[in-house]
Amino acid sequence: MEVLAKLNSPVMYLICGGIVLLVAIICMVFAVRAYRAGKAIGINVSKMKRVIIASATFAVLPSVGILLGVIALSGSLGTPWPWLRLSVIGALHYETQVAEAAAEAVGMEKLSASAMTASSFSTIALLMSFGIIWGMVLMIFNGKAYSTKLVLPKPETVETNGKKKKLNLKAFGDTAMTAMFIGLVSAYIASYIGQIVSANGLFTFTGSWLPLAVACVSALAMAGFLLIREKAKADWIDSFSIAGSMLIAMTAAIFLGKIG
Repeated sequence: MEVLAKLNSPVMYLICGGIVLLVAIICMVFAVRAYRAGKAIGINVSKMKRVIIASATFAVLPSVGILLGVIALSGSLGTPWPWLRLSVIGALHYETQVAEAAAEAVGMEKLSASAMTASSFSTIALLMSFGIIWGMVLMIFNGKAYSTKLVLPKPETVETNGKKKKLNLKAFGDTAMTAMFIGLVSAYIASYIGQIVSANGLFTFTGSWLPLAVACVSALAMAGFLLIREKAKADWIDSFSIAGSMLIAMTAAIFLGKIG
């Protein structure tokens, strides 16, 4: 607990808060410049204000998921570090996964404050940072070339039996992100499915069944959001689906945990 007290010290808040403040200032500078550029090219001011209000409104609920991630990690890594990671460059699924993997690598059974040492935190923090900086580093060298692949190409027209048909080709970036996410989710779920063993024709868990149950609840919740979007033609619900699924899954984890 002494280590956790240091991780929550004013010095840590000053360092991490200073970085977050710098990024916030940069965002405000770009927002002001974008607003002025919009006025310069003749975009209606009232329309820009509506876009700003709508964007700010739709950003509230998705940010709840980030807040939940900060709360979840703060119990073992202190509040300033998760706050910095998830405010600037980190992603919730990445930070939690890497933190747990690093904790196991340094000999901790699980990510917890009671087993945390200064050496363990240093290793965990270093790995969390090192594993995610490459996007920024590589963008310096090949960002311009890569950005062209993220733009959907113009539809190509092909002729079949005398009839012309347009083919919409999917961008490379969409395919890469989908493949990466499927791989990430598959590896995560497989680690718990691997805990199922068969003995005398019966299947039993060597670990806990709770993570798989919560994953199923989260998947059903996301499917529900997608169904609502399709049936109600409500594309705006995409901004809330991830955070909503997380809240539903976490609520289910509380109740299922009491049952188990």
